[in-house]
Parts: sequence; C-alpha cells; structure tokens
Amino acid sequence: MRILRDTGLFFNRNMKESLRQPIWVFMSLITPLMYIALFAPILRNFGREPLETYEVLNSFVPGILSVLAFGCGMGAGWDVIFQLESGVIERLRVSLASRFSILMGQVLKDIVAFLVPALLVLTISAFFGFYVHIGGLAVLLFLLVLLTTIVSAWTSCMGLILRDMGTLAAVVTGLQLPLTLLSGVLLPLSFAPDWLRGLVHINPMYYTVEASRVLYRGDINNSETIVAFAIIIPLTAVALWWATRVYNKAVA
Repeated sequence: MRILRDTGLFFNRNMKESLRQPIWVFMSLITPLMYIALFAPILRNFGREPLETYEVLNSFVPGILSVLAFGCGMGAGWDVIFQLESGVIERLRVSLASRFSILMGQVLKDIVAFLVPALLVLTISAFFGFYVHIGGLAVLLFLLVLLTTIVSAWTSCMGLILRDMGTLAAVVTGLQLPLTLLSGVLLPLSFAPDWLRGLVHINPMYYTVEASRVLYRGDINNSETIVAFAIIIPLTAVALWWATRVYNKAVA
C-alpha cells in the first residue's frame, strides 16, 4: 500500500509539471493527427489502384499508435535531467519513498501521455471509416502501454546516467529515427534487402507494429500477437528491474 501511495504522489507531481507546459500538451495531441493528415493521403496512391480512405486508415493508424507509444516514453530522460539540475533528485535522497515509486511516477505519466492522444486518434479515425474492434484495440493498447513503459524506464535511466541534455538528445534522436524506420510503419519492409529485413528483428517496436495490424481487427490469437507479447513482457520486466537499480544508486 505504501508503494502504491508513493507512486500516486509522484505521478500527481509529474502530471502537474506537464500540465504547466500547455504547448507540450497541445503538441502531443496534435502531432499524431498531423501524421495521419499529412502522410496518410500519400498512401492512397501507393498501390496499383487508389485506395479508399478507410483502407488507408486501417493500414496506417495501428502502426502510428506504436510510434506514438514509443515517442511518449522518449521524453522521460529530459524530465529526469531537469529534476537533477533543479535539485529535486538531491532532496529525494532523504526521502523514505520507494525508488521504484519514483520511477513509476514518471512511467505512469508517460503512459497517460500516450493513452490520451491515442484515444483521440482512434476516435477521429473512426469517423472517417477506421474499423473499430473494442476487444482487439483494448489488447493493442495494453501491448503499447508495455512498450511505453520500456522506453520510459530506459530513457529515465539514461537521464540519470548521462546527466546532460545535449548528450541525451544525441543518444535519443540518434536511435529514434532508425528504430522508427525499421519498424515498418512509414515504409513497407517488403521492399528492403534481406540483410535489412533480418535487422528489424532486434527492434522491439517492429513486433508491436506487426501485432497492431492484426489486433485492430480483433484477431487476438494470431501468431504476431503471441510473439509480440512473448518479447515485450520480458523486456518490460527487465527494463523495470534495471531502472529500479539505477534509481537506487542515483537516489541513495
């Protein structure tokens, strides 16, 4: 109960800090919609015959949700470095709060930052013909929450280890673009050479994208879904275990 209480306190603090920056809140809501508005129309003429709007959305929206889940976790490191520079981490060293709770307060904030725009994207897309299967989308959102957890925990640790905005930005931006491209969201991997198609299997987001394209239809027992959970669940456990150890050392 104490861990739950402490986690709630840190979550509330982190949410209030985020809401004090309305421009970031606005951009987090509008960015996924810009992906759909500006990139999806290009896909209409990608095949031999023009595709209908609902066909484009059924193919594009599930993958964009994976990109959104991945991106929402990537900002955790900057929050941690700000806490280091402002003395928050220093003051937490005398706190009796669980270091796991400190970590989860940040992770839960990033999960909310993913779920709100994700639900907005799904709602707006549904008006334009996107197929909605409640059960499949619920499982998909749970899978993507785990992806956000992994990325948020990892980025938080990188903030504590690197302790510099510029260095963290170089690491994050250097990884974000290739991981996004290798997920198969923006460009079909069927056109890639064999060595590149082999490389995508080290990218966790690739498995969530593959699962998303069957889960939105409600195909929960598909092999892509099983493989995705078989990879993402252990990665989540490892990421939280490692992040907790880093927090224990940094806030000792």
